[in-house]
Amino acid sequence: MDAFTPVITLHALTALTAVLLGPVQILRRRRDGAHRILGVVWVTAIVVTCVSSFWIAPDGFSWLHGLAIWTLVCMVAAIIGIRRGSVEVHRGFMIGSYLGTLAAFAFAALVPVRLIPQLLRSEPLVALVTVLGVGVLVAVLAVSVVRAQPPTGRRSSSPPVPTGSV
Repeated sequence: MDAFTPVITLHALTALTAVLLGPVQILRRRRDGAHRILGVVWVTAIVVTCVSSFWIAPDGFSWLHGLAIWTLVCMVAAIIGIRRGSVEVHRGFMIGSYLGTLAAFAFAALVPVRLIPQLLRSEPLVALVTVLGVGVLVAVLAVSVVRAQPPTGRRSSSPPVPTGSV
């Protein structure tokens, strides 16, 4: 499909990453180092998605570009909120941004003249392999990051093992 320029491909892949990684961030109960690392990945994906959208304007700017600007503002507000210790502000802006991303994705996927439905009609295997590939990469990243974080707040029930002479 010739319509998938490098910018559109980058936009689609980072948007898909954000859509798939969002639930991991929102639904994981622990807010630990893994949350922070995966959050940086998610914010990076969202920022690249938003910024790349400004080079995708075949009919001029649309409400989706307004959503991209609003999402960038929300990212700044969420980061400022958590740095100031306001978990509620951070959570509200992040979840709101994720819901906005889902709305944009639904629009891109459900409007027949958009590229996603055209790809699904003309090259369904490419669409499936892309979604599965990004899904596997996101899952491997999430599991790896979560497992790499040391457990916090847990005490071992076994006594400490001596490591040297007395």
